[in-house]
Amino acid sequence: MEATRIKIYLSVVLTISLVFGAGGFGISTVSAREAITASQNQRTIPSLLSLRIMQTTDVHAHILSYDYNKDEEFNKVGLSKTATLIKNARKEIKNSILVDNGDLIQGTQLAAFKAKYDLLKPGEIHPVFKAMNLMDYTIATLGNHEFNFGIEFLKEAYNDANFPYINANVYIDDQDDNPDNDKNMFKPYKIIRKKFIDETGKKQVLKIGFIGFMPPQAMIWDKANLKGKVVVKDIVETARKFVPEIREKGADLVIALAHTGFKPTISDSENAVYPLSKIPGIDAIAFSHSHKLFPAKAATALDGSLLGPDKQPLPGIDNRKGTINGVPAVQAGFGGGSLGIIDLQLNKLNGKWTVVDSQSHTREIWLENQDSVTGKMNYTSIVQPDEEIVHAVLSDHKATVQYINTPIGKTSDDIQSYFALVQDDPSIQVVTNAQKWYVEKHIEKIKPEYQNLPILSVSAPFKAGRNGFEDYTEIKKGNFTIRSTGDLYSYDNTFQAIKVKGSVIKEWLEMSAGQFNTIDPLNKEVQPLLNPNYPVFNFDVMDGVQYQFDVTKPPKYDIAGKLINPASNRVINLSYNNKRIDPNQDFIVVTNNYRASGGGNFPGVGGSEVVLDAVAENRQILMKYIIHYKEIVPTVDQNWSIAPINKQVKISFTTSPKGETYIKAGSRISFTKQIDEQGYGIYKLDLSKD
Repeated sequence: MEATRIKIYLSVVLTISLVFGAGGFGISTVSAREAITASQNQRTIPSLLSLRIMQTTDVHAHILSYDYNKDEEFNKVGLSKTATLIKNARKEIKNSILVDNGDLIQGTQLAAFKAKYDLLKPGEIHPVFKAMNLMDYTIATLGNHEFNFGIEFLKEAYNDANFPYINANVYIDDQDDNPDNDKNMFKPYKIIRKKFIDETGKKQVLKIGFIGFMPPQAMIWDKANLKGKVVVKDIVETARKFVPEIREKGADLVIALAHTGFKPTISDSENAVYPLSKIPGIDAIAFSHSHKLFPAKAATALDGSLLGPDKQPLPGIDNRKGTINGVPAVQAGFGGGSLGIIDLQLNKLNGKWTVVDSQSHTREIWLENQDSVTGKMNYTSIVQPDEEIVHAVLSDHKATVQYINTPIGKTSDDIQSYFALVQDDPSIQVVTNAQKWYVEKHIEKIKPEYQNLPILSVSAPFKAGRNGFEDYTEIKKGNFTIRSTGDLYSYDNTFQAIKVKGSVIKEWLEMSAGQFNTIDPLNKEVQPLLNPNYPVFNFDVMDGVQYQFDVTKPPKYDIAGKLINPASNRVINLSYNNKRIDPNQDFIVVTNNYRASGGGNFPGVGGSEVVLDAVAENRQILMKYIIHYKEIVPTVDQNWSIAPINKQVKISFTTSPKGETYIKAGSRISFTKQIDEQGYGIYKLDLSKD
């Protein structure tokens, strides 16, 4: 009898290996005891079923392969091409579902055009959903950028989606200080019954539970749109509440659609996929938010947040199979440039479906090529767009292009951001000048008691390689158009000015200094200057004061704003009007709603007195500035620099290979002619002198 049971078990294992071996899967995790028990109780071989989960995420209104800021084709983005990948992927397997992880309706000039200028009318279908409604999505969740244009716009845009959308951790703010009776603003989860075909050709019905999450930091980032209306709760705690409930309601499978990135700590509530993967009852995770790929094509290509000090994957990260703490996971980059895929092997024993094996990967619409002559990298399209989708959004696209190409002034020289992380740069100076100009015009009327306070202006290099080696500002000499403002300022932030002390100015810049690695002045090997884990949009440059960064000192704060080296002072020679800054002096600092509300966790900034809270976006103020002056002269005042070290120190940094064109004679920057595996050019920075 026992021999018969073992024979049945071996036939199960053989069946699994034959069915899934071609996909590169290993032997399933079904135990011999389970198989023997099944044979005793049911006298049947367990049902085997393969299921493909396909994911899009962080599309940011990139429907076509087009860069609206540069008014040209861009092969690394385009949901219309991802649609072709999806069609092909569906043909390969009997059973599949398609999900989206949010950040859909913001991010391009097309999105801004429909939200701010050619306003979306009741009953009108948003271009994003004109495309997605043709792609047979199963379900979607919301990202934090869905709220950038307000809750009403979100609802107006999403009400024409022909698929459901969910979120579990956004609650209506009932303002009664009792979290126990809070009600979800959106449907927190959904259990969908789907008919699939198992490996024997038999129909099976699976009840799949989907649950969605987004970062609670949206309450800070979009404070103006959300305060008093909603409360966004912790992702992991919300999962602990709802996942057991989903299981109790009969879900065979639970898939988390988590608009959250990765950090290897349980304390980072913004990037919570690591602790989320430890919640019992979650069978697979589609995650997002950080615009990265997981799994990567090789472990060496993994994002730095997934690697330890030894540059190896952190414990629990299996890049080969695409799992986090054993849970199948995928992240499909951004802009519709990639399709995320999780292939699951499911086994039904005693009426219960279990995941017995998995394999995750991504597929791209682009191929990275190196020019045989110049050695520079470029993106080649390897997928044709879905023409039905192109046709559906073409009128919206053409209207956007016509609008953004409206000239509003001129620039006397080229403006680019290739070196904005290592030296003072005109692409930031233009923005800070515009912001300061606006406050100087309005301060007397709005806050006359503050009109004699010094005004400082802050901005960051929003396009400095975050999304690839072509993700940089480049505006050519001549006409300055509406789209040029988007190339300089890519976010839909609104304008704010706050009052802070000189002591806050110092710590603000100490936080910015996290952009740099710590350089050992005694090390004669080449040392990379830039910290790959530090978000470029948090590298605030402050105009109106003078300062230097001593990068031989360790960072005072980590990238989450936590004090880690209290005695360290990277910011040196900080002065105002050529005098050492007074810690008790009041300043007005012009910034945006994200930073003023505490975004980025800059010490002492969030909660500061708001002097000016404009309805206008920073981008709109930049437009007004250009229109007023008619022509801008892009220059820098050299108010900040990296302090010199010594001649024997060798410093490198990466940026686009295109930056070589803009290196001037006598510059401290030189190009090595080398390209890293991600397509960035490797440059040298001479820090032996100012």
